[in-house]
Amino acid sequence: MADRMRQDERVAATREALLSAAERLFAERGVYAVANRQISEAAGQGNNAAVSYHFGTKVDLVRALVRRHAEQIEGIRARLVAEIGDSADLRDWVACAVRPTTEHLEALGHPSWYARFIAQVTADPALYAIVTEEFSVTAPSMRVLQEGLNRCLPDLPAEVYAERSAMTRHLITQMSVERERALADNAPTSRATWHEAATGLIDAIVALWRAPVTRVP
Repeated sequence: MADRMRQDERVAATREALLSAAERLFAERGVYAVANRQISEAAGQGNNAAVSYHFGTKVDLVRALVRRHAEQIEGIRARLVAEIGDSADLRDWVACAVRPTTEHLEALGHPSWYARFIAQVTADPALYAIVTEEFSVTAPSMRVLQEGLNRCLPDLPAEVYAERSAMTRHLITQMSVERERALADNAPTSRATWHEAATGLIDAIVALWRAPVTRVP
């Protein structure tokens, strides 16, 4: 029994090392520019087939990385959604969209690679489908968030709602990338903390949702 437990611990430690190495390399170089052999080497694994053995294909590895973060982000979002209840304040719901990502990045510490990794993945149509699937499975609070936004914006046309949802997603991702990269490079940042960075994003995104809708003749 003790030998089996030690074996399980070694396997878990190897998987975590491979995930951390893959996330960093994918963030820095792009998913398809990184070979499994490079991930194994970066994780300190002598076996070049370690990634395939523990995860299968590169797509399976990406899925495991997305899932690694999605559950933690969902926990933060669920807490924030529960705290605001039936709020009719648009800003409250926008905060529930922004702060799960920034709080998670803050919790990861320095340096982190999640923002840059997820930006690489969502730029690829096939990999983006994995992100959408994983978050839809692990994020029931997203439905509550969308319903809250809808209640605050009852007159917004469906196509404009969809467009601004995409804008919101891109703003959160890309501004998180900018800050994460600056921190990694020890470069100046416009905000002192992730909390303050989230506040700036919330200000901008609330304005985006409240922007006028120009009817095209």
